[in-house]
Amino acid sequence: MTENAAATDTTPAESAIAIVGMSGRFPGAPDLDTYWSNLLGGVCSVTDFTEEELLADGADPGEVRGRDYVPAKGHLADADRFDAELFGFNRTEAATLDPQHRLLLQTAWAALEDAGRNPRGGSARTGVYVGGGSTAHMLAAATDPRLAASVGALQVRILTDREFLAPWISYRLGLEGPSLTVQTACSTSLTAVHLAVQSLLLGECDTALAGGVAVDTLRKRGYVHTQGGIFSPDGRCRPFDERAGGTVPGNGVGVVVLRRLSDALADNDPIRAVVRGSAVTNDGATKVGFTAPGVDQQTAAIVEAWAAAGLDPADAQYLEAHGTATALGDRVEAAAATAAFKGALGTGRIGIGSVKSNLGHLDAAAGVAALIKSVLMLEHATLVPNANAGRPHPDMAFEDSPFHVVDRAAAWAEPERGPRRAGVSSVGIGGTNVHVVLEQAPGRGAAGEPDAGSVPEVLLLSARTPEDLAALAGRLADALRAPGAPSLADTAHTLRVGRAPMDVRGYVRAADLAGAAAGLAALAGGAGRTAGGLDPLGETWLSGGPAPEAGAGQRVSLPAYPFAGESFGAYDLTSRAVRDEVPEQAAEAGESGAGLEQAVRALLAEALGLEDTDDPGMTYFAAGGDSLTAVHLVGCLRDDFDIDVPITLFLEQLTLHEMARRIAAARGGDDSLDALLAEFEAE
Repeated sequence: MTENAAATDTTPAESAIAIVGMSGRFPGAPDLDTYWSNLLGGVCSVTDFTEEELLADGADPGEVRGRDYVPAKGHLADADRFDAELFGFNRTEAATLDPQHRLLLQTAWAALEDAGRNPRGGSARTGVYVGGGSTAHMLAAATDPRLAASVGALQVRILTDREFLAPWISYRLGLEGPSLTVQTACSTSLTAVHLAVQSLLLGECDTALAGGVAVDTLRKRGYVHTQGGIFSPDGRCRPFDERAGGTVPGNGVGVVVLRRLSDALADNDPIRAVVRGSAVTNDGATKVGFTAPGVDQQTAAIVEAWAAAGLDPADAQYLEAHGTATALGDRVEAAAATAAFKGALGTGRIGIGSVKSNLGHLDAAAGVAALIKSVLMLEHATLVPNANAGRPHPDMAFEDSPFHVVDRAAAWAEPERGPRRAGVSSVGIGGTNVHVVLEQAPGRGAAGEPDAGSVPEVLLLSARTPEDLAALAGRLADALRAPGAPSLADTAHTLRVGRAPMDVRGYVRAADLAGAAAGLAALAGGAGRTAGGLDPLGETWLSGGPAPEAGAGQRVSLPAYPFAGESFGAYDLTSRAVRDEVPEQAAEAGESGAGLEQAVRALLAEALGLEDTDDPGMTYFAAGGDSLTAVHLVGCLRDDFDIDVPITLFLEQLTLHEMARRIAAARGGDDSLDALLAEFEAE
């Protein structure tokens, strides 16, 4: 954050919710710093693909060369990469896991770190409210009989269906609050934020993750423009512009961390903005068609949200609109907003814009992308422009409204009364309208930089691999050199309480920010695991000890974990992965004990995502096995090898070698597995 906003003019409302952390990946922006830079520069991050790129990625040549094909999209780079081991998935599971699940898991982790909270802290009162779009991976996986035979039909569904987006986050991060997967089409992620806010106000949880993801395909794809349809004829989205012709599809993911404002203030959380109110409505039957928007209930959502905040819409200085750039959508939204904000004095006083001009339409992630944009503007006290902004569309009648389209970056002037405030709107096909009222963060006292010669601080770092540790150290070094860097004491405090301890560790001992940045740069360059001299606390940390108990200090926003997982690709109807058939292995094994044991080992390796089972000490659980995989294996052994084994076998602490031997020996009455287990227990 570059600015701590002035305190609000009133005591914080009991219904106020703090946004204490956030993370996102959007077209052209692998992190929020890049996202802000692009927004500030009015950059359009929609990618124009060449014909060669599209064909190389498997696109249909006839479609690509068609007259109405538009080779553009808000493409999300490296969406195929996933740090599977960090989240406890074996290779087979990771390859089957939908890319949306992978991205959302990593983004949730990063958002918690941004809030200064340990992602594996086991916060029992943390809720999860997220949603996603439909994907080619999910469809291909669900209709592939070979994958079902290899992994198990139920496992395929659990790893790919979007209804399990929230439960996977809760399970892998140990979060025991409410866990809801939300689906309201284009307004999904902002609806998720509204539900998370309500859950916090009802006391169902103390912290909540909210957001959404949309990755319809990893492949480079454009779209076919249809006259009168919702998609732009030229690959650009121009909300409220005289050249507006429709929207452009895009991919992205975003998550925010929410807490009650009173709790966030008491716990010294890094408050980025405040949600003062929110509301959801549906158009019902009061519109021309199911996919069409409606004026009345869009207006109602805005009015109800500001009423919930105890404020008037006229208190806003900016509106982040849904802004699809379709003729009907923009006209209806402009009419609804004008009716809701009619009390605002002065024509054109309120700025209006839509992040779709920068990214395209991110479907289920569109609302959270707009919310994060608005939070960043509040933090930086700067209004950013619509990308490619031209003259307003004459049908918008902005000359008679409270709005003006923001067409250039400008300082967000401090209001005469009260703090900076903004509204964020999102509209879903089917008529679900959401509006959220945002307010700049209250002032926060700085801890101050320790004087030279004071007791040095120790910065504790850990990662899964040496390469990740070096990358993390480099990011921290850059952050501590940047203008407005957090104090050294707050940095040390946040690293102690807000990070999950991992096996590869290092530390830096320093008395000031410059020394800390230099030490971190040394670690990033591979100069050992320590810098700045030895320290007892640091040495305990290196030896595998826990971080010390939290002392005084504020949580601050620091760079998140540098996920650097490998590519796990995605399934696609046009290029399904070819898998070996286990029945053929069984047939080749015949009645030979050694051959059968080898075939069983191959089955275990496939189910667990291992290249082989040659490691004699590898156990089923160490290889990533779980109860659901065990159920699948029991079925495969029965169907493909005619071997019946009890599921309790997989609960034993057996190596894969011993497990395969016992399974192979179970064929036949005298060599039954029950007898072997009885013998094992007797021994």
